[in-house]
Amino acid sequence: MKYRVSRRDALKLAAAGMATSAMGCSTVVNKSETSPKNNLDHPVSDSWANTHDRIWIGGEYWANPMEDWCVHDGGVECISTGGNRSVHSLTHQLVAHKPFTLSVKLQRLQMGTIDGGGGLRIGVKSDINEHRSNCFVQQGLDAGIINNQLSLGGETTPLTQQVTDQQVILTLHGEPRDGVFALTLKAHMAKSGELIGQLSHLFALDKVLGNVSVVSNFSILAENPDDFSVSTNSDDSTDGTRYRFSQWHIEGEGFNNVPEQKFGPILWAMYTLTNSRTDEGYVMKLSALTGPLGKGDNQQLELQIKQGDKWRSVANAQLDQDAWLATFRIPNWNEQIATPYRVVYKEKRRDGSEVPDIFTGTIQAEPKGKTLRMAALTCQNDYAFPYEPVANNVAKLQPDLILFSGDQIYENHGGFGVIRFPAERAILNYLRKFYQFGWAFRESMRHAPTICLPDDHDVLQGNLWGEAGAKMSDEAKKIGRSDMWGGYIEPIRMLNVVHRTNVAHLPDPVDPTPSERGLNVYYTEMVYGNVSFAILADRQWKSGPDRLNIVVGETGQEEDPNFINPAFDRDDLQLLGKRQEDFLAKWSKDWRDHELKAVVSQTVFAGISTHQPLPDRYLKYDFDSSGWPATARNRAIDIMRQSKALHICGDTHLGTLSQYGVDKQRDSNWAFCTPAIAAGWPRWWRPDDLPIPHANRPSHGLTQTGEYLDSFGNKIYVYAVGNPKVGKSENRYIHAHEKGSGFGFITFDTEAKTYYIQAFRFLVDATNPSAHNQFPGWPVLIHQDENIGINKLV
Repeated sequence: MKYRVSRRDALKLAAAGMATSAMGCSTVVNKSETSPKNNLDHPVSDSWANTHDRIWIGGEYWANPMEDWCVHDGGVECISTGGNRSVHSLTHQLVAHKPFTLSVKLQRLQMGTIDGGGGLRIGVKSDINEHRSNCFVQQGLDAGIINNQLSLGGETTPLTQQVTDQQVILTLHGEPRDGVFALTLKAHMAKSGELIGQLSHLFALDKVLGNVSVVSNFSILAENPDDFSVSTNSDDSTDGTRYRFSQWHIEGEGFNNVPEQKFGPILWAMYTLTNSRTDEGYVMKLSALTGPLGKGDNQQLELQIKQGDKWRSVANAQLDQDAWLATFRIPNWNEQIATPYRVVYKEKRRDGSEVPDIFTGTIQAEPKGKTLRMAALTCQNDYAFPYEPVANNVAKLQPDLILFSGDQIYENHGGFGVIRFPAERAILNYLRKFYQFGWAFRESMRHAPTICLPDDHDVLQGNLWGEAGAKMSDEAKKIGRSDMWGGYIEPIRMLNVVHRTNVAHLPDPVDPTPSERGLNVYYTEMVYGNVSFAILADRQWKSGPDRLNIVVGETGQEEDPNFINPAFDRDDLQLLGKRQEDFLAKWSKDWRDHELKAVVSQTVFAGISTHQPLPDRYLKYDFDSSGWPATARNRAIDIMRQSKALHICGDTHLGTLSQYGVDKQRDSNWAFCTPAIAAGWPRWWRPDDLPIPHANRPSHGLTQTGEYLDSFGNKIYVYAVGNPKVGKSENRYIHAHEKGSGFGFITFDTEAKTYYIQAFRFLVDATNPSAHNQFPGWPVLIHQDENIGINKLV
């Protein structure tokens, strides 16, 4: 029997003083363990009976997946027949070897050809046993009903009467006993109170501690389609049973009580502050996100600021009912003082009462000293969620500005596959993935201006050649591939939600005219801390490889590494597109009210990778890089060179510091491609091993550095590269560290006109000045004039 220890064996082990170790207790550190003052000292119950019908079930819970659950008529219902659908408690975990009791009212809503069972699950924990990461573990100790049997940890006993769609109350009681837990599960008919089944067994301690949840179809594995799924439902392949849950009660000192782990109704907020250089002065924009609410819910948020000892309301904003965010735009903001703010949401209950939810933060004063400090992050694959080493480092460094340059999500986020159609379901599928991003980084974002850009995986594509918003070919949709053709595979309505959730808080777009099919645009300028940032979408207008009949991952593989194929370039191919080129040209020459410039976009304008996804697999052409198409790339850099701007980007999962060349090596801008927060698909830059000729290796003498031609013929000077190892560890954080994950940090000195660039590894203390905490070749100091080829660094 899974997880069970016989009573006789447990007593023998206890007598020998060996019970805990002999029963296979894991070495996982219980990060949820709390002091006695945080133990639950009173029974708690769900509030669903007083919650309006809606998809999002409440801030005290995480639903897996969100789009498969709803609050309906006072309870939560699973609307999917798929396996392992669960709802986790966020504010209460089992953390102590003390008594506890869980109970819930259970009802079958729809009997499928398979009864996967419904009930309670305990002992749910990840390798780090952290409450957020635990939510995505799809196994634990199950206690419920299945096929008219009572089930506890895999052991079953028949119920004394047939249960069809009748309501049943399940009660699970745990009692510590000589190094083990004695669990008793009882089932009563809700209407009569009659006991219809009971099971008792002993279990190892570590099989009990962790998250607790209710589960629909606990015996059926959750389907997990690959990244290119085009399913219209997330449960196409399963005909399981749907369950409803209500009156979920939690009590006992075994539970902690951590109300600050609540996530919502206000999930998080992002803001920017920019010098508009108009009569609007400084413009502050803030977007606050909630979960998807219902028709009976309040649809409005309020923004308040603190003046003296009092809070003053400054604006109200309606929720966008697709993106579920409210955006505040306040002109003539006082940029000279740090201003505490709070976003207030008053949650309406069915009984007419209101429960306020408040999200607080600080609109920082614009940095008026000589430096602006910016954290630069990219690519957060959720195998390392919630990325605590990086998130905590960013919080400790207290940057003046934060950049997330793309891939806030991946298709695999949270499991349960990708839903592409219809738009309503696709949006919900996207939102619950995106919520993991805010859940991980909201503590830093609440106190610092944040630039957040969508990239290819944010629109749930393996690669993106946006073709100005064009629809992806029917051929691509037919075979379910999103990584080989130009255009977008998702519905425009869903794509606009992606854009709004990422960029609604950015300064107003330079030209808000939508691109093809009504796709929102967001390229713009932000002037802050004596620095001007050009914010670009370097994939929205980019041409697709299918224009040249290129088969991504195959075309050109037989070629010599040093052969530059003229067939893979054409004058009419686009990178930034004319609209953004025109904006960049104008911005490059405009030096009003700032001393330094930076361009931020999704990825580097060169093909700085030679091997993927293994260190010995050479892939000549990475058409996803912005080194392709070469003519458009050189045109963009020619324009950007005039600005003397540092280019800051991400996407490649490989941290690099390089300098572009157009007419000759090292005549143009430097580019910092930051390490991934959690690198997924790994890439290496190993030109010396092919070999590809190089010249003028930097004075530090590191291998794989110097002047090269990339596979598209682009001139590139690689000064530093953070090549990864092959990730092997089973611990998520060590695994991310092995794969070259981390983050970047840039200090803009507007007096000396320099950029101080750092690249931190994943598992380090970034406040410690040890050289080992950064990738080889960093930190680096770049002068502004080096971005036009007046080079000092050797």
